[in-house]
Amino acid sequence: MRLSRFYLPILRENPKEAEIVSHRLMLRAGMVRQMSAGIYAWLPLGHMVLRKIEQIVREEQARAGAVELLMPTLQSADLWRESGRYDGYGKEMLRIQDRHERDMLYGPTNEEMITDIVRRDIKSYKDLPFTLYHIQWKFRDEIRPRFGVMRGREFLMKDAYSFDLTEDDARKSYQKQFVAYLRTFGRMGLKAIPMRADTGPIGGDLSHEFIILAETGESEVFCHKDLVDLPIPPEDTDFDGDLSPIMEERTSLYAATDEIHDAQRFEAEVPEDKRLSARGIEVGHIFYFGTKYSDPMNAVVQGPDGKEVQLQCGSYGVGVSRLLGAIIEASHDDNGIIWPEAVAPFKVGLINLKSGDADTDAACEDVYGKLTGAGVEVLYDDRDERAGGKFATMDLIGLPWQLVIGPRGLKSGVVELKNRATGEKEELSLDAALSKLIG
Repeated sequence: MRLSRFYLPILRENPKEAEIVSHRLMLRAGMVRQMSAGIYAWLPLGHMVLRKIEQIVREEQARAGAVELLMPTLQSADLWRESGRYDGYGKEMLRIQDRHERDMLYGPTNEEMITDIVRRDIKSYKDLPFTLYHIQWKFRDEIRPRFGVMRGREFLMKDAYSFDLTEDDARKSYQKQFVAYLRTFGRMGLKAIPMRADTGPIGGDLSHEFIILAETGESEVFCHKDLVDLPIPPEDTDFDGDLSPIMEERTSLYAATDEIHDAQRFEAEVPEDKRLSARGIEVGHIFYFGTKYSDPMNAVVQGPDGKEVQLQCGSYGVGVSRLLGAIIEASHDDNGIIWPEAVAPFKVGLINLKSGDADTDAACEDVYGKLTGAGVEVLYDDRDERAGGKFATMDLIGLPWQLVIGPRGLKSGVVELKNRATGEKEELSLDAALSKLIG
């Protein structure tokens, strides 16, 4: 993509309304624009990162055996009355009526709807188990939306829902999602710590939040320091095998949010030099809630003995749009964003130091063609701008690599390649730089 043709409305000054780093940098880098309180338009650069995050989520859900569908954003209030949650959910739920005065709501979550879908079609234990998921925009009417996409009213979520015959099977489904989450966040360059959490309005007796440590986190968290450095489960993890050791390794060490932190237990279980108290950002939350919804909504199947059995269920959420902000909070410097390569909107920022110079233009066009032809995503700054402005823009938007081509370097047969994360710069031949970026 040529920057001269790309929509990238950079802000030179820090917006006054931005309280945290991710909000400030997303506005400055032209990724989002606020349309009303807690509601944002996703501009091209931000939308590209959002799609990269979605893709990783989809790949890891598929690896764990989940199947994608898409449910509507508007839901009938009757389903929520059937489950018993309609009156108790709170003002965060946006309640509306259609033209026929039927009560509707803009879905904040989908436990009722997915249970209704499944109970219509699944009649036998032979059809179990399975997990369904979708990635969909949600709305929760926060009383005080703040921190940009970190606590907005409209947000993009991945919701997965598991259905099993027995509690043992349901807990195995929970373990699959637990491990899938470790891999999902790890692939994005994040260290997510699973912590015991309150089940809240979702319900159930087993729940974990996945927390990214950050100074701007909304929750205080407490954990054993060793949890931060545990390895990500490998790509060849057998999701049909026994995943309990992976989960037990991460849940046997103390970790809890401030909502359920047991100070006495923390002092007793964790050596003083291993205690970590910090702020954290929730990026995922998983629940096992058994028959909380299948019971009142009569979601049953015929068991092996011919008797009706209530479905055992769990739900598993990932804040897709919130992840974008969390990644920035975890990966930035004074000059701007530092994107992990897996979620970067482009891999390479190609900088033409002297647009209009015939030799420089020709070299840049040749490099641009070779990189894009090799499947490397490139943002080519071909604008007639000062070199300093081009460098500042590339640092701000945080692409992993900057390839700088100018007349002086070309005369010496070299170009400059900068690693955005480390700041390391090296002069290479053009072929060597191409080889490094394509390889």
